Amino acid sequence: MAAGAPYRFEHAAWRRGVTRLAGVDEAGRGPLAGPVVAAAVVLPPGARIAGVDDSKRLVAEERARLFEIIRARATAIGVAVVDHLTIDRINILEATRLAMAQALAALTVEPELVLTDFVEVRGLRCPQRNLVDGDRRSASVAAASIIAKVTRDRIMEAADREFPAYGFGRHKGYATPEHRDALERHGPCPLHRRTFAGIWSQLTLFAGSEMSHLVLIKE
Repeated sequence: MAAGAPYRFEHAAWRRGVTRLAGVDEAGRGPLAGPVVAAAVVLPPGARIAGVDDSKRLVAEERARLFEIIRARATAIGVAVVDHLTIDRINILEATRLAMAQALAALTVEPELVLTDFVEVRGLRCPQRNLVDGDRRSASVAAASIIAKVTRDRIMEAADREFPAYGFGRHKGYATPEHRDALERHGPCPLHRRTFAGIWSQLTLFAGSEMSHLVLIKE
C-alpha cells in the first residue's frame, strides 16, 4: 500500500509564512462522456491527513472516506464542473484549465501559492508551481484529486440512472470494452463528447457532423 503523497512542498511554504497554499487537480480528462471536474483544496498549516494520495491509487471506499475527512479539515475547498458541451466547444485542455480556474475562484480564501498537477492555470494573481505527477508529490494536490474524483464519480453514478444502457456507474465514462460495446449497440447519449476520437471511431454515429479536430487524452 502506498504511503501517501508527501507534504514537502507544503512544509516548505508554511516555513516561509505562506499559510494559504492551494492544491489543484482534475478528474475526467480522458472519458468519452460526462464533465471534467476540478477541485482546489487549502489545508491548514501543519495539517496532516493520513493516507491522502493520488486518487487513482486509492480504492473507491478509501477515496470516499478521505473525501469526508478532507471536507471536514480543509481551510477551504472549491469545486468546478465543466460540462461535455463546453469540452467539445473549447477542447479538453482548455476545459480543464477553465475548471481549475473556477475551482480556485470558488475558494473562500485567496491563495498565496498554487500547486497543480502539471497544468498551468492562466491569469492567477499569485505564484504557481505546475508539478509533474503533482498528485503523487504534494498532499494538497492529492487532496484536490480526491475531491474532484469523488465528485465526478457521483455525477456519473447519477448519469447511470438516467442512461442505464451505458454502464456509467461502473466505468464512469471511460473507454472500457463495455462502454464501447454499448456505443456500438445504442449509439451516443446526450452526455457523450462528440469530439473525442473514441466516439468518432464508432463509424457513422455522428454522420453529418463537421469536426476538424479529434482528441483522445488519457487522464
